[in-house]
Amino acid sequence: MGTWKVADVMTADAMSVDEQAPFKQIVDIMEAFGYNALPVVDSSGRVLGLVSSADLVPKIEFAGTEEQPHLFEGRRHRTARDKAAATAAAELMTTPAVTVLPQTTLVEAAKIMDSGDLKRLPVVDELGRLTGMVTRSDLLKVFLRDDTDIRREIRTEVLADLVGVEPSQIHVDVDDGVVTLLGRLDRRSLVPVTIRHIERVAGVVDVVSHLSYRVDDVNGEPRAVPHVMF
Repeated sequence: MGTWKVADVMTADAMSVDEQAPFKQIVDIMEAFGYNALPVVDSSGRVLGLVSSADLVPKIEFAGTEEQPHLFEGRRHRTARDKAAATAAAELMTTPAVTVLPQTTLVEAAKIMDSGDLKRLPVVDELGRLTGMVTRSDLLKVFLRDDTDIRREIRTEVLADLVGVEPSQIHVDVDDGVVTLLGRLDRRSLVPVTIRHIERVAGVVDVVSHLSYRVDDVNGEPRAVPHVMF
C-alpha cells in the first residue's frame, strides 16, 4: 500500500458551520453528533478557523462578571473574555486554522499535531476547501492493519526496492505489528538501512532484528563474519 496518507484515515464529508452560525446552533450540533470541534467555513467552503468546546466555555466562565478587562490581565485571559461576549462562529473561532492536505503523510500530520498541541486537523484541498477531518485517534487506525498485509508490504515492496538486499535473504515474521527479521545480508551497513525502512511501514509497532552479515564494511577493513543461526 505504501506510505499511508491522511486520506486513508480521515473522516470525509466532515460537518462544519458557516461564519454566521449562532452560538446555540454550534452547541446543538456538537451535542447531537458528539463533536468537540467544528471547522468554520466561508460561502465557498474554505476553512477560516476552528471552533471548539474550549472556545465556548468562556461564556459560562465569565457569565455575570464585569465586562471591562483588568489592567494586568494576560492575553489568554483577555481572549477568553472576548469569546465570552461572542455570539457567532466568526467571533468564537480560533484562527488561523492549521490544516493538512489529503496527501499529507500520517507522520507529517502527527508532527503537526504534536508541535501545535492539536487534537484534530481540518483536511482541505488545494483551494483550502474542507474535505474532511483527521484526529489523533484517526492516526492510530494505521495500527489496525493486518499482520499479513504488513508482511506482504515488507517483502514485496520494501525489501524488493532496497539496493543490495534480496528478499530471499531475509525471513520476515509479523506478530501484532512487531516485525522479527532473520537472515544474513551481504554487508553490515545494510542491516541498519533495512531496519529503518521497515520501521517506516505503516502499522509496524517495533522491529526485532536477528540479521547477520557476511562482510563487515563498517569497522575498518572488510572481513567475513560467521553466520549465526537462530
